Amino acid sequence: MSNYIEYNDKIAFHPGYYIKEIVEESGLTQEDFAKRLDTTPKNLSLLVRGEQSLSIDIAMKLSRMIGTSVSYWLNLQNAYDALIAEFKSKEELEEERVVFKSLNYRYFQENFNLPDLPRKIDEQIAEVRNFLNVATLTVFKKRDMAVSFRSTAGELTEANIIKANTMVQIATNIALKTEAPRFNKSLFEKAVMYALTLTKDHSTFYPLIKKAFHKAGVIFVVLPNISGSKINGATKKVGNNIMLMVNDRRLNSDTFWFTLFHEIGHVMNGDYGISFDSESGKQEEVADKYAEDMLIPYDEYQIFIAANKFDKQSIREFAKEIDRDPGIILGRLLNDGKVNYDDWSLRSLRHKYKVKMA
Repeated sequence: MSNYIEYNDKIAFHPGYYIKEIVEESGLTQEDFAKRLDTTPKNLSLLVRGEQSLSIDIAMKLSRMIGTSVSYWLNLQNAYDALIAEFKSKEELEEERVVFKSLNYRYFQENFNLPDLPRKIDEQIAEVRNFLNVATLTVFKKRDMAVSFRSTAGELTEANIIKANTMVQIATNIALKTEAPRFNKSLFEKAVMYALTLTKDHSTFYPLIKKAFHKAGVIFVVLPNISGSKINGATKKVGNNIMLMVNDRRLNSDTFWFTLFHEIGHVMNGDYGISFDSESGKQEEVADKYAEDMLIPYDEYQIFIAANKFDKQSIREFAKEIDRDPGIILGRLLNDGKVNYDDWSLRSLRHKYKVKMA
């Protein structure tokens, strides 16, 4: 550090700058001056070079020694610190602008009613920073910033990490503002069974599931996806509660329900973090198996595929038999390679969701 700093045509002097002048004018060595000041030569040297802030103790000793006020010295330190802070804030804003390029202000404007600020990038950054409740957007560059990144099959770009962390931050902030009973796993298991009865209810399932989960201490959040996040869902402990978030990146009902139950599987196993595309590892395999067997009971599914009849009517009948949305059955068959993605005769079985924040 220096004992003075220049920034934007401003200059602020560290108290050490003036102390150095006083020492030189006294005709004493720094060592002798330090002894008279009742401090160590090392301490005085650090002050003179601007490498140490002036303490109240030294300010008081200086005022006694040379007849100045304590506030005179403390004001010098405060002015120096303020300009340093202004300089660092400007540098931080430059870094935030880089991070902000990975985000789309319109996402926040359309979904969370942030003000329209066309071409006012710095003001947009300030609005998003305040909305997300962080000191700087650069924190979102940190892997595992809010929750662990369980595993990823491929390397994530910095943009992927920023977007994923941002979505988790939004969901976490919603959870923090939501009062809910302490997490109760037994009640949650019952709420999950109730959720399975709602897969065919495309219009009102969300508030019903949200209410049931809430009673068990699980705060369920569905968010519009930030394009490029590669995130499917996330779970996080928030105080005495669990935040469970999924997004609408996968709009079809089958993939939505699978993602939801995949995240429920993580909660059941006490495993919290972010789920990304094409993940691998034991934790992901366990969560996948949980989702598969909860959505379509294993034994019933084996009997169904053994019949080798996968036309629209057969899928509908099986879905009715196990009380599930036909799109869930179709999604499983597609995943297992039993039917082709280009089979247009089955497309009508899939239902699409769209999330719109209130």
